[in-house]
Amino acid sequence: MDTTHISLLERLRSRPDEESWRSLVEIYGPFIERWLRHKRIPPQDAEDISQEVLTDVHLRLQEFVHSGRTGSFRRWLGLIVYHRSVDFWRRKRPNSVSPTEISELSDLEDPESRLSQQWDWDHDLYVMQRLLKQVEPEFTATTWQAFRQIAIQEIPPTLVAAQLGLTVNAVLLAKFRVLKRLREAGSGLID
Repeated sequence: MDTTHISLLERLRSRPDEESWRSLVEIYGPFIERWLRHKRIPPQDAEDISQEVLTDVHLRLQEFVHSGRTGSFRRWLGLIVYHRSVDFWRRKRPNSVSPTEISELSDLEDPESRLSQQWDWDHDLYVMQRLLKQVEPEFTATTWQAFRQIAIQEIPPTLVAAQLGLTVNAVLLAKFRVLKRLREAGSGLID
């Protein structure tokens, strides 16, 4: 399977395989758990809810339709996290009609809310960090170093080229190649 040209979400929808699901779980499991713990859900419960969310994604991914708007998958995932979190708080406090935790989490339903924007930021940052780690082994150390210095540290290409003993064109090509791979790996996850 050509993982370079087919996004993870498309692989999971069209021809799901164990490796693709493992990749999704590795990307999202820790992020969802960390986010839930930040929302005052105890660690063991956060782990359980994360598994429930990922199970829902597995069972409902065929229903997901990318709207073509940036963040469609992120938004869909956030709503699953919201509903599973509300279920958790209702089970934990069945006599409470509107616990604080539920009312705070309900902001995830509003894409303009501060919490929803924080979810978006946390999601994109986390996924990008995971994608960087995932694709790094595909490149030589010099290519990766050139990319990091230009794209992340924002060092001018002429300085990077001089430091690495490369041409400016080689440094720019390194940046282009890594960014292209990151876009392919993150297709549907961030965009």
